[in-house]
Amino acid sequence: MPGSKDLDPSSSPRAMIGAELRHARENAGLSQSELGEPLFVSGSFIGQLESGTRRLQLEYAVRIDEILGANGFFERNCRALARSRYPDHFVEAAEAEAVATAIREFAPTLVPGLLQSKEYAQAMFRRGRPTAKTQVIDELVAARLDRARLLDDPTTPLLWVILDEAVLRRKVGEGPVMASALRHITGLAERHRVIVQVLPFTAGAHMAMEGSLKLMAFDSAPPLAYLQGLGTGRLEDDPATVAHHDLTFHLLAANALSPQESLALICSVAEDYAHEEQP
Repeated sequence: MPGSKDLDPSSSPRAMIGAELRHARENAGLSQSELGEPLFVSGSFIGQLESGTRRLQLEYAVRIDEILGANGFFERNCRALARSRYPDHFVEAAEAEAVATAIREFAPTLVPGLLQSKEYAQAMFRRGRPTAKTQVIDELVAARLDRARLLDDPTTPLLWVILDEAVLRRKVGEGPVMASALRHITGLAERHRVIVQVLPFTAGAHMAMEGSLKLMAFDSAPPLAYLQGLGTGRLEDDPATVAHHDLTFHLLAANALSPQESLALICSVAEDYAHEEQP
């Protein structure tokens, strides 16, 4: 369960709401578990709300206002923060990602959003939305690149990504776009900003063939796992479930190429894309 580490309410709207929630709960003389009981959630879940790693949903905000006598404070703020640049199924994961101290991710088909180049993101969104206006595509790309700005910090979060070989081989955009996208990844790895491994086709079957996996760790909250499928996503906080996905990630890493071998393969494939249209 998260500790009582003080939050900086100015750091984000969620941090402000979390700090207010903790203040109101403590004034009411309730523990995290005691507040969670009438909401049918765990004390850890309340701790994640207070630490800012989870978004307060409207249904919980209304009940918390009733339980703590907050006069509609949490409902009003929850409604004000309801709009997001991300799909509904990814909102919580994106917000948790922004405050995580460590992120480990397995990508089975596409370059993960945090590692995407601008051209790769443009090609991906355009292929998925062939009739969308340019402004819509530009907004999607801008949101994707804004997420990646958390890598501007030289050390935090620790980012460890395992790419299925299919990510390298599936062509998104023309050859130069793929070459640039893969060089962007190797550049981050060579600057020691990300650990990258490739799970080769020769590794055969594995436990994560049905979808992507993201694991997030935090300073003052339990870890989370995010599972994503076609137009869906689920954030898991159950300790046993997160531990199972943690094992999955480590098994993937054990069967993947080493970081050095992975970079060599990515560089080789990037060169192939760069020269594929030349005689």
